[in-house]
Amino acid sequence: MEELIKRLTAQGLTEEQAYKAIDVIKEFAKEKFPIFGGAINKLFDKYGPKDEDDFLH
Repeated sequence: MEELIKRLTAQGLTEEQAYKAIDVIKEFAKEKFPIFGGAINKLFDKYGPKDEDDFLH
């Protein structure tokens, strides 16, 4: 996930915007492929930001 965040920030997004974009993509994928919802959550949760990394918490 860090590589994806780096690519998004290299394109001009802030780190916060990059994480939000990934969240939107995750929700979109779950809507389009509901049968894979659990797997999608596991994938994104595993590689997403940790609570201790979240500057908003």
